[in-house]
Amino acid sequence: MSALFYPLDVSGLSRPDEKFSLNVAEEVPVGLMFNGIFPYGTMMMTPADLKDFAYGYCITEQIVSSVADIRSVNVVEAEDGLTLDIFIKGRALTQLMRRNVRMQTGHSSCGICGSETVPAYDAVAATPLGDGPCLSVAAIRRALHELRRWQTLNAATRMVHAAAWADNNGSIHMIREDVGRHNALDKLIGARACDLDVFHEGFCLLTSRYSFEMALKTVRAGIAVVVAISAPTYRAFLTAEKMNQTLVAIARQDEQTLFCGGKRLTG
Repeated sequence: MSALFYPLDVSGLSRPDEKFSLNVAEEVPVGLMFNGIFPYGTMMMTPADLKDFAYGYCITEQIVSSVADIRSVNVVEAEDGLTLDIFIKGRALTQLMRRNVRMQTGHSSCGICGSETVPAYDAVAATPLGDGPCLSVAAIRRALHELRRWQTLNAATRMVHAAAWADNNGSIHMIREDVGRHNALDKLIGARACDLDVFHEGFCLLTSRYSFEMALKTVRAGIAVVVAISAPTYRAFLTAEKMNQTLVAIARQDEQTLFCGGKRLTG
């Protein structure tokens, strides 16, 4: 397994003779293989929490309907990177192999890149999300206040994205980091799906913009409330609105913007 970051000796432009150490995050190619026989593609990512990524990716790409369809995930050293050999149930594998599958090399920022079709914003899920319990604005602000201290890899490198899960009181219980925002979200979704009894109620915090691909993933994972540091794209906003998702974005500790789904918020 690769290190998560490496120190580099660099120099400033104004004082080139003065050297200082700077940590840069690792990024490795991770191949996806199903049942040892069906190669699916390659993603560039931070080599951490890879099993969580496998579970989350399979859910958000609708390769499986639930984690129960995944028998095991093996991380295998490859010649230049790693391979995730994901063993899924026969029915799910048959459906996957019958699909018009995109065989792609993905980037760390890749979401639905390479897909032959893009879902319409009003057809990303069978039914809109349920209303669920209410959430206070104070809880959102508490989670935003806590977020930075949970971002340990970003504290070392200042260059990775995070996706976190907070409970309805605003206490963060889980975070996943990656050079790719989609990867961080898939890792969080995978980890949450494996322990849904504990992490069922609550909301997702993202350190990135909220693009259509991110909306697609959260809706498919059944996440009703999303708080994003940056703004959404218009297509992501339409998706959240149509799917009855609460979207709070341009979120800072002292000020947040409600884009849709305000009926879940109190205070």
